[in-house]
Amino acid sequence: MTNIILCGGSGTRLFPLSRSNFPKQFLKIFNINTGNEGEQQNTTTQSLFQLTLLRNAKFCQDSLIVTNNEQYFLSLEQLREIQKDSKFILESSARNTAAAIILACLELPEDTIVLVTPSDHLIQDEASYAQCLQKASILAQKGHLVTFGITPNFPETGFGYIKAKGEDVESFREKPDLKTAQMYVDSKDYFWNSGMFCFKVKTLLEECKVYAREIYDSCVAVSTCAERLEDVVYLKDMDKIPSNSIDYAIMEQSKNVKIVPSNIAWSDVGSFDSLFNTFSKDIQNNAIEANATILESSNNLIYCDNPKKVVATIGLQDSIVIDTGDCLLISKRGESQKVKNIVEKLSSKGNLCKTHLTTYRPWGSFTILEDNKGYKIKKIIVNPSKRLSLQKHFHRNEHWIVVSGTAKVEIDGEVSLVRPNESIYIKMGHAHRLSNEGKIPIVLIEAQVGEYTGEDDIVRIEDDFNRE
Repeated sequence: MTNIILCGGSGTRLFPLSRSNFPKQFLKIFNINTGNEGEQQNTTTQSLFQLTLLRNAKFCQDSLIVTNNEQYFLSLEQLREIQKDSKFILESSARNTAAAIILACLELPEDTIVLVTPSDHLIQDEASYAQCLQKASILAQKGHLVTFGITPNFPETGFGYIKAKGEDVESFREKPDLKTAQMYVDSKDYFWNSGMFCFKVKTLLEECKVYAREIYDSCVAVSTCAERLEDVVYLKDMDKIPSNSIDYAIMEQSKNVKIVPSNIAWSDVGSFDSLFNTFSKDIQNNAIEANATILESSNNLIYCDNPKKVVATIGLQDSIVIDTGDCLLISKRGESQKVKNIVEKLSSKGNLCKTHLTTYRPWGSFTILEDNKGYKIKKIIVNPSKRLSLQKHFHRNEHWIVVSGTAKVEIDGEVSLVRPNESIYIKMGHAHRLSNEGKIPIVLIEAQVGEYTGEDDIVRIEDDFNRE
């Protein structure tokens, strides 16, 4: 079995924790206990993406991750952390799940059984999950398209529903109002649509030819022109592929769909209210992921990404408090689905909805410490055996002060070694590059001075990661 992992997302539903360049599947906020029963338990923090890879690696021999250029390097770094490998398909533009799944299937032999999963779901009952996968695999071998229906335990208006009788799917239903959702739950005939599927590649492609011929033909054309290098497939010119979900394009039309009812402690972690339900609680039913001191406060979700910052509450009830350094979100519980409306209002205010103060690059990361008119100060971390692009700027000068590690710096062809407590100056317009040829990360402080310090004032002359 091959796991096709859909790894896109706009990062709006868990803003400000997630951003468009760092969506929720990469947030390392889930504490996982490791160690055998009876031994001392160690706690490690992992992301939904990492948990998805680790969970499905127990049942699938291979994985194929469908993502984009921006998230490719994030994926690689998180794969390295959990010591896993994968093949990748990099989309040139997002065309929804139908195209993503078809393009992935075109890379696989026709008799391959695939398990299609989003990268940002949480499944806590892995024993039941294993049983569901076994049932789904048997149905897929028989030539069926299989969907996983989550047994609902409350009337959720944010999910689509599937009506089924036994293993036969009768219909798909749109996101309902609360009254209709309650009726669905009471009837016992409806399931939440999980967005997970299992089928044989040949079965899916044959159904595509019948129900989504235009999407199928467009995907074949894009796949034919793709560039394939080692374990990465680079797709081009995807804009001509019709954008549609796999549900609308195939599942809701096909007469060959089966369902596996799944009671697997599943969550799509699609809001702060659902995130609250996944965290452990204190005696006052507070989910606290912060250095917090609380007084007469209960039923709250409190999160702060700075362990040195104290969060204090008095008389706070049924609320959500999320502090990420550059943004503070306060909401009543039950209202967090409206976060996307806040993102719409903030989208015109610079890069707030796009990036955090810390931005990840294929060579490491940088954190903005200060950003004012005429200057910007960053902390930059360059990983071993990595180097920045050879680049120049037209509107700023840069001062680099090395804190740890030894930096190899090239400026207009001249090479210098800059050691801890030493600095170097790069004048605007001069081509420069920083490399880490050592065994430990380089940490340096960069002071930019100039009339414009935006990230788009970069002209890349040469780059190891094929960025423009």
